[in-house]
Amino acid sequence: MKPIIIVHGGAGDIPTSRVKGKLDGSKVSVRVGYEKLLNGGSALDAVEAAVVEMEKDENFNAGYGSVLNLEGEVEMEASIMCGKNLDVGAVTLVKDFLHPISIARRVLSDSPHSLLGGNGAKMFAIEKGFEKIRPDSLISENAKNALKSFLEHGVFGRTEIGVKDEADVGTVGAVAIDSNGNIAVATSTGGMSGKAVGRIGDTPQIGSGTYADNNIGGVSTTGHGESILKYCLAHSIVKLMESGASAKDATETAVKGMTSRLKNTAGAITLSKDGDVGFYFTSKRMSWAYIKDEKLSYGINHEEVFSENL
Repeated sequence: MKPIIIVHGGAGDIPTSRVKGKLDGSKVSVRVGYEKLLNGGSALDAVEAAVVEMEKDENFNAGYGSVLNLEGEVEMEASIMCGKNLDVGAVTLVKDFLHPISIARRVLSDSPHSLLGGNGAKMFAIEKGFEKIRPDSLISENAKNALKSFLEHGVFGRTEIGVKDEADVGTVGAVAIDSNGNIAVATSTGGMSGKAVGRIGDTPQIGSGTYADNNIGGVSTTGHGESILKYCLAHSIVKLMESGASAKDATETAVKGMTSRLKNTAGAITLSKDGDVGFYFTSKRMSWAYIKDEKLSYGINHEEVFSENL
């Protein structure tokens, strides 16, 4: 199997002023993940590395730059899944660390549990040697502006607001298949601006934000979290592929189905066990990028695909 990786940087009403940062960040992330694969890294290594790169970039709503809850605090969540044996690791309500996806990876490998939250996740991370940081060091000006816009305009439930050309900047995710045919998926987010303290979305919940199965494929989702959660969007896409749909058709069918049923938008990226690529979004925009057969393809608007050779 030739290694393949696809990433997304969030779906929503992304204003034009944010497009370049999203595209540039997505391209950097996918290259970082692909380098891991080329150097013998596993699919898990690749998706973690790709997401870590986006958690460092304030163009994305994950890690640094995560959006704020009603108290003006960052509360992050992340999940990662290995398709070989269906092992998972997830964290939620994380405040004191830059890379929740790496903590989730250690939950997968080092914990008898699958999902840790709040103080338990914090204690686990400290025990595993993760460096604590000041929670306010994660807060970007974009996140402050997004919360201000929410408090002024009351547009609840969107991860991309776009008020006065300032927006929240989207969940991030990655799906990879390595040379051994193993599939892994990682997803990370700061959630939605103006969320209640303690709100938990779709991202850390396996089957909603993340799913991987070597026998079928892998999916990472983004968009309106409560709707994704209710629809079990990632698992819905995987089940459609299991029934014979292509990665492209399964992704489009499920995302459209969720939006039709629940009247909110979403997006997803998908890889099948055979290396077929799928992505689709019902939101205004979703940044994505993938590398397959030594070619990098990327885009953010509907019906738009750019490509360049590596």
